[in-house]
Amino acid sequence: MSDPAARPYPTAADVAAIAALADPVARNVRITSCYHELARALLARTGPVANWCSFATWASRQAGQSIRGEDLQRTLDQVIDTWLGEGAADALAHALQALGADRSAADIRRVVRRTLGLEAVLARTSAAVARGNLKVFAEIGHEFARFLAGPARDRAADPAHVEDFVAALQAGDPPTGQQYLRQAFRHYYQACFEPEPGRRAQLMLLANLEVGFHEQNRLQPEIAEAVDAAVLEGNELVPRLLAELFPRRGLVVRTRRFLVRLFGGRTPLDRAAETLVAEARLRVRRVVTEHLMTLEIGTELRLHLGADLHAQFPASLAHVTQPELLALLARIDPTPDSTRESGARDWADLAERMHYIADLFRCCQELPAIFEAPFTAAQLAAIPRSAQE
Repeated sequence: MSDPAARPYPTAADVAAIAALADPVARNVRITSCYHELARALLARTGPVANWCSFATWASRQAGQSIRGEDLQRTLDQVIDTWLGEGAADALAHALQALGADRSAADIRRVVRRTLGLEAVLARTSAAVARGNLKVFAEIGHEFARFLAGPARDRAADPAHVEDFVAALQAGDPPTGQQYLRQAFRHYYQACFEPEPGRRAQLMLLANLEVGFHEQNRLQPEIAEAVDAAVLEGNELVPRLLAELFPRRGLVVRTRRFLVRLFGGRTPLDRAAETLVAEARLRVRRVVTEHLMTLEIGTELRLHLGADLHAQFPASLAHVTQPELLALLARIDPTPDSTRESGARDWADLAERMHYIADLFRCCQELPAIFEAPFTAAQLAAIPRSAQE
């Protein structure tokens, strides 16, 4: 296998410079491209077997669509506009008309649509995804660059060299500890010198899953926030609607509502608002989750992460024998040696997410598409030019 020094690859300083970019769109494009370069550099040592950076390239590219809001705004608008023509919005409109709102039901629905603050939902989702994209790259991208500049350059195995490398990583379990990264880079190092393709493939899968386990633990807060980016609470919606629909006698209306609530009652408006907000949360969560749970790899493969993978393991990984890999799969894959039930019903659930990732990494580790460049010329042209510079 070739020497990674024979081709340029990103350095730790390059990773730090990209991570320091303030514009999340520009930063994401650079992160995605950097992952691809890191992946290619390690492939020079391990042969055509995907490493974690290979998968991170496509995950980061998908994150970029969420950061830029591509398709999400349009889909959410369509879902919400359809839903606002149904029962919950009508009940709220009738409750407001009963209080004296001199507006048509259609006009009230437009006010409700504006007051729900869906733009803020999208902004929170985008911000959470951008933070996660940066968090993982700044930590793990840095370590891959450091590995390529250090142990990966060895022409003969030197266990002491890789132990010096992992000594800089913090002991302990994630999210604060980096024990799984320590283990992963030991296994990547072993793979660099493993002549037998089957054993090398298992070492690579083990290392990929160890990095993935660390990464997903680190990302848990951002993933949960992105999925749960919610609309207003019911008790926030009503005052805003009253302020807009009753500009002249809002004080009278609010006083009447206050007196009813003071004596333990809930007005029809309160009940209608609570029902509408609960439905809005459910529908928004479904749209955002569907958007986040889509992954494109290469130019042809599009995966829905909530559905079982319909793929087979490559021959090199059909029968796992490596003890540490068997132990890790037993922990994260409840349907071993099968992609059955791999679909994640809730992407915010770490265990479900890791089950899918375990099968994804195993099925796609030798897939030609995984090695493609993340952006075609047409895709780069569609991204704001400032993000490419």
